[in-house]
Amino acid sequence: MSDCIFCKIAAGEIPAKKCYEDDLVVAFHDIHPLRPTHVLVIPVRHISSLAHVSAEDEPVLGRMLAVAQKLAAENGSDDGFRCIINTGRIGGQEVPHLHLHILGGPEPVGPMVAKT
Repeated sequence: MSDCIFCKIAAGEIPAKKCYEDDLVVAFHDIHPLRPTHVLVIPVRHISSLAHVSAEDEPVLGRMLAVAQKLAAENGSDDGFRCIINTGRIGGQEVPHLHLHILGGPEPVGPMVAKT
C-alpha cells in the first residue's frame, strides 16, 4: 500500500531504528515506547490486520513469533515478555498494517487488561 507508514518503513522509505530484517518480516523499536523493551514486528507484505490473514500467511505469522523471542532476549527481556497484536477498532489497532508489539524489561509488564 503506497500510503501505509509501515509499508514505507519496511521498504526503507521512512527511517526507523530497525533491529531485524529478512524476506518476511521487519522489526524496529517503537518511537513511543511503553516499556524498556518495546519492539514492533511487521510483515514486509501488507496485511491490514490479524482479521485479514489466511492460510498462506502462516509462514509470516510463525516468523513473527520466532523473531519476537529472539528480539526480546536481545533487548533485555530474556526473563519474560509480552506479545500483543491489536486487531481492528475494538482491539485498539492504530496502524492498519499487522504488527506485533514485544513488551518487556526488568520489571513485570503488569496486568493483561485493565479492569473496567
